[in-house]
Amino acid sequence: MKSRVLLLTPPFTQLNTPYPATAYLKGFLNTREVVSHQADLGIEVILTLFSKKGLEDFFARLEKMDFELSENTFRIYNLRNEYLQTIDPVIRFLQNKNPTLAHSICDGTFLPEAGRFKDIENMDWAFGTMGLQDKARHLATLYLEDLGDLIKETIDPHFGFSRYAERLGRTASHFDDLYHSLLAPDSIVSEILLKLLDEKIHLWQPTVVCLSVPFPGNLFGAFKCGQFIKKSYPHIKVVLGGGYANTELRSLSEPQVFDFIDYVCLDDGEAALLYLLEYIEGLSITPKGDLNTRNTGLLKPPSEGVGVRTQDQLKRVFIRQMNEVVYLNGATETDVAQKDTGTPDYSDLLLEDYISVIEIANPMHRLWSDGRWNKLTLAHGCYWGRCSFCDISLDYIRKYEPLTASLICDRMETIIAQTQQNGFHFVDEAAPPNLLREVALEIIRRKMVVTWWTNIRFEKLFTADLSRLLKASGCIAVAGGLEVASDRLLAMMKKGVTVAQVAQVADGFTKAGIMVHSYLMYGFPTQTDQETIDALEMVRQLFETGVLQSGFWHRFAMTAHSPVGLEPAKFEVVKEGPDFGGFADNDLYHDDPSGADHDLFSEGLRKSLFNYMHGMCLDFPLQEWFDHKVPETSIPPEYIEQCLNGELNKTIKQNAIVVWLGNVPELTLFEVKKGNKKIEMAELEFFDKKKDWMLHATATVGHWIAEIMPRLMISKLAPMLYKDMVASYESTTGEKFEDFTRTKTWFELRENGLLIL
Repeated sequence: MKSRVLLLTPPFTQLNTPYPATAYLKGFLNTREVVSHQADLGIEVILTLFSKKGLEDFFARLEKMDFELSENTFRIYNLRNEYLQTIDPVIRFLQNKNPTLAHSICDGTFLPEAGRFKDIENMDWAFGTMGLQDKARHLATLYLEDLGDLIKETIDPHFGFSRYAERLGRTASHFDDLYHSLLAPDSIVSEILLKLLDEKIHLWQPTVVCLSVPFPGNLFGAFKCGQFIKKSYPHIKVVLGGGYANTELRSLSEPQVFDFIDYVCLDDGEAALLYLLEYIEGLSITPKGDLNTRNTGLLKPPSEGVGVRTQDQLKRVFIRQMNEVVYLNGATETDVAQKDTGTPDYSDLLLEDYISVIEIANPMHRLWSDGRWNKLTLAHGCYWGRCSFCDISLDYIRKYEPLTASLICDRMETIIAQTQQNGFHFVDEAAPPNLLREVALEIIRRKMVVTWWTNIRFEKLFTADLSRLLKASGCIAVAGGLEVASDRLLAMMKKGVTVAQVAQVADGFTKAGIMVHSYLMYGFPTQTDQETIDALEMVRQLFETGVLQSGFWHRFAMTAHSPVGLEPAKFEVVKEGPDFGGFADNDLYHDDPSGADHDLFSEGLRKSLFNYMHGMCLDFPLQEWFDHKVPETSIPPEYIEQCLNGELNKTIKQNAIVVWLGNVPELTLFEVKKGNKKIEMAELEFFDKKKDWMLHATATVGHWIAEIMPRLMISKLAPMLYKDMVASYESTTGEKFEDFTRTKTWFELRENGLLIL
């Protein structure tokens, strides 16, 4: 095969870990024996700019410019020698290559300080008693942000550490602003970006470059790459895809886009890219059905009776023809099954060079920015797929296709061997509870040592027992949507949960030792002042009772592909634009005539949540958070506590499986006198990681426990069903199992690791 594919993530996404799209595509191309390489240009730009050499070039450029600095940036400029002296050691520290620097950072004499350090006296209150490394990492993050402020104020207003020129990509219904910015002189970031891109092209000599654009903050960087390639290497074909294209560019009609790229692909990239390579190479159409069954040798030279793929036989691709944008989707083959997409391949990426920062005092957001996580998908799409605020009409949500637990764990083991990292972020829209159960069992069965976190729905299948199983398999955190925290509005958005259910599920996770983050939403259509305040009270009580540890308020945004965007009248809102100008079509403006003035609540919701996350001000009247008059809450003060007294799934299904997380106990028999009778008793001694503990029962029950435990442990054998355990007990002891479930022995077993799933 002639094609050599270069997969690129433009600036910027995350500093601590690569965005996984290119690794997914490279893993797939490996299964088809297509030569490919990948690079995260975002982290490489950051490491080039934030180095002694990079800052020397930056300060030299600054000296030649004539403009007035603010007091803060003037201070940073005057401390430039201190920044030049400290930048390389700080970056190595944030890469976990220089941990002893934490002592110097924390003693307050090493880092130059500017505006980002103004609230440093509040750090202990905001973060609690952080360890030395964490405190130093946060201070080093502030140090970088000071430099970022200088860059943004002086020579590159587009700069941001996790996004670049994001404004140009947000609600960009017209291409004009982006087009004119692309024609402007290159900034220092663009210069570094294009130099790095040129090096990659010289190194790998690609014939096709794929630009993955997951977010608006990657869009400008992607087009700068395309612009450079079309000018300097016109023989290279440029393909743009990713989450931004999938949601924003579905109605693309602006021909000028194709001055910078050749193709725009929508939705799952595997088949679309593969057929595009067939077309570019003039190779044969894959025989029908072959795509989902063969692992190698997919692309073949034309042979007698087999046609060469034409433009009309491409899959979900925009091109320009005769100065008009044409959408081509004539391929008859199906998409690649998830089981055939291959294991994500992280080779070529600078995995040891990513930097871990601690930006804000939010436990879940810290997971996003601190530590390197292997990103993996359990299932394509969302198994629920009904939420009215979500893009459920698009394939990335609508098309649900789970993997098997065995295949998922195979991929995890392959990735661990490649990256030497055992942390995983399952990036599903909402991880399916039944699949999570099977994955957790498989992880434990294989004795894998992993740490993982994911998104969930707070649904009743997440029982306390399942939470304990997930914890045993390595789960440290989950994030789920409480959204508006109003049962009326939750029903209206078809969320499929109630506030009480969320509280009970979150309580189970918390008691299992799993951190719980809640996505919170305000401004949903028809949400009133009263409902907003009642939602805040619900959130306050969830933190007060300790079942939530982290949260974030998001303002409702209406999108073109959600039920609200598709049928606004049904939700009593009015679409007000923007006018579509041929480029992006996703974010919609709307009027909510029967709802609150949602802007009035933004700051109060933010401030209150910040305090609640740190156990502060939980007794403040809700009015204290707002500058305008708000209604008294109608939620009883003990509402969440009363919800926690309820139970999920009280009835045990007969086909539930029973699992013992502990070890096999040591059995000792002894006799006790009861009046004139001697009764034979059993003492079972259990050895756990933290403690040894004893369990006493009659000899018959003790023998049954000792014999049944090995069958309940997670192994290669099929797990025991609850009904079979009941039958075993009753046939062995001659007693009713229902009576046994009321004994102290049963409660102790359940408390110490006997799970019914």
